[in-house]
Amino acid sequence: MLAAMSFIDRIVRNTLTSFCAILLLLMVAFTVYSVVMRYVFENPPVWGDLLTVLSNIWLVFFALALTVRDKDYIALDLIYSWLPPKVSFCIQQFWSMVIFGLGLVMIIWGIEVVTTMGGKYWEMWYFAWEDGQIVFKPNYMPKKYAVAIVPISGFLVCVAAIASICEDVFRLRTGTYKWSKNVDIQS
Repeated sequence: MLAAMSFIDRIVRNTLTSFCAILLLLMVAFTVYSVVMRYVFENPPVWGDLLTVLSNIWLVFFALALTVRDKDYIALDLIYSWLPPKVSFCIQQFWSMVIFGLGLVMIIWGIEVVTTMGGKYWEMWYFAWEDGQIVFKPNYMPKKYAVAIVPISGFLVCVAAIASICEDVFRLRTGTYKWSKNVDIQS
């Protein structure tokens, strides 16, 4: 079972990392295209800046889940080194639970925002699912598509926090728990 969980964890990490890389590439491409069109051809696209911003926002929210999973968020490793191993373990698990709670908040209020958000981006076209097929809509992408990343990221943050807690508990039981990337705790 542990091997299956490790395999799934690796697949999810690689998928999120790939999404982040693609979004970063798109962000750069949209920016370069917009700048060239604006200053060289004097005909900027109306959608260039918006897609750059949306790519950036989605990149940051996907990266948040990766950060939680890798425990790369801000931590006070120096304080953990002064505390007994079990105490530092408990403090880290407390913070992982707080982050899990943040993920729940993102899910709950994110879904509410997505379902109640009105308005459309006049400069964006979009695709929709109608009558069992994907249909191209030539105008006005709903704004709820842009903020849909909030509940998605909330779910990913919750899963990452739970995976981090499970991993830490397993490592504590086997005696390989680390409170920092550089220092091992010997229980």
